[in-house]
Amino acid sequence: MPTIKIEGMSCGNCTMAVTKALGAMPGLTDVRVTLEPGSASWVDQDPGRPVDLEKVKEAVRDLGFEA
Repeated sequence: MPTIKIEGMSCGNCTMAVTKALGAMPGLTDVRVTLEPGSASWVDQDPGRPVDLEKVKEAVRDLGFEA
């Protein structure tokens, strides 16, 4: 399960926003975002063709958080 560290989330609304954004990305399923320790993990729909990690980080940065 790929995981990235996310900095700057401070509440449940932050985790919901990241969960929604990553959940809308094609190719990602079972997205899990935690406030502490500040991370997101997911399952690639097609393990043979994982989603580009930089695209995931970009989606998080677009919300104003550091990935």
